[in-house]
Amino acid sequence: MPEVRLSGVSKSFGDVAALDAVDFTIREGEFFTLLGPSGCGKSTTLNCIAGLEEPSTGSITVGGTPFVDVQRGLYVPPEERNLGMVFQSYALWPHMTVRQNLAVPLSIRKVARHDKAELIHEALDKVGLVHLEDRYPHELSGGQQQRVALARALVYSPSVLLLDEPLSNLDAKLREQARAWLKRLQEDLGITTVYVTHDQDEALSLSDRIAVMFDGRMTQIGTPTEIYDAPATPHVAAFVGSCNFLIGKVVESGAGVVHVRLESSGSVVHVAASTAFTPGQDVTLAIRPERLSIIPAESGSTDANVLDTDVLTRSYVGSRFEYDLQLGRNVVKVVTQDGTLAGDVRLVFGPDDALLYPDISIPSAEAQQLSTVSA
Repeated sequence: MPEVRLSGVSKSFGDVAALDAVDFTIREGEFFTLLGPSGCGKSTTLNCIAGLEEPSTGSITVGGTPFVDVQRGLYVPPEERNLGMVFQSYALWPHMTVRQNLAVPLSIRKVARHDKAELIHEALDKVGLVHLEDRYPHELSGGQQQRVALARALVYSPSVLLLDEPLSNLDAKLREQARAWLKRLQEDLGITTVYVTHDQDEALSLSDRIAVMFDGRMTQIGTPTEIYDAPATPHVAAFVGSCNFLIGKVVESGAGVVHVRLESSGSVVHVAASTAFTPGQDVTLAIRPERLSIIPAESGSTDANVLDTDVLTRSYVGSRFEYDLQLGRNVVKVVTQDGTLAGDVRLVFGPDDALLYPDISIPSAEAQQLSTVSA
């Protein structure tokens, strides 16, 4: 299956810039996800690859074949790109059976009648719906409709599969099951896949690599582990998972450790950092809730960072307890298996448990409340 390459792709709708010089390469056979909030440009990017939108600048190639080159005036229409696409709404013809829905793209491509039946059977077999080929869309569950839409996108053996939030119409439990099934299918087929979602769990569980987008720009591209454990910016940290943000000022820096005085409490903490910081520099500290520990206030000393806090709330969510702790003017979220903590407690984290960013670059919700952001 071919690689997909976008170079300098921009797209404007009137005075509104939807994409700003987007560059990335999707490797052959890779499951690549465009992740970001509504309006960030992820669907526009997918539509540019599909040929449903024409970029204002840049180029797009698939398997070395140029589909778009604005400078050269090259634009290959969508029907000539041999790309399979599944829309959020599934876009099934309601008056056609499952088999007839799959026959439509084959008829457009003038596939011979005796080949159609075999291709349809193979596509439905891949998604486990051969036994439902004579049913109409309204006779199917949401999950079954989603599989029909996927089979229709696969029936003509596309070079690349494009998926625009295909699971968003399913309920939470079915969506979880569909994720696992879709991942197995993609791995079995080995097809290059571009997936659009705003759901971080989908992105982390399905993807080989993720591109996090904000305001029409690629903010970070990496593996799920890289995106979650080493977010490039506080905005990425806030969007992908829950994260606590604390602002402070550098007191001392050296030998891979930075000492920071927290604005909210006046406490000094030490944080591991691979880049250089200077004394007096404003910084943002980011810590995942699961990287924090809570110990009783009377606990002894430790080599880790220890901050005196108070329990505000405790919530039981089945597999864990979630705490909100008061740290000066900040509210810090912590997850733990211990449901017995109350009153005065101590918040503990090691130097490697926190991330340090230059400047006070807390996401907007944080700036308003100085509390944790949960995507």
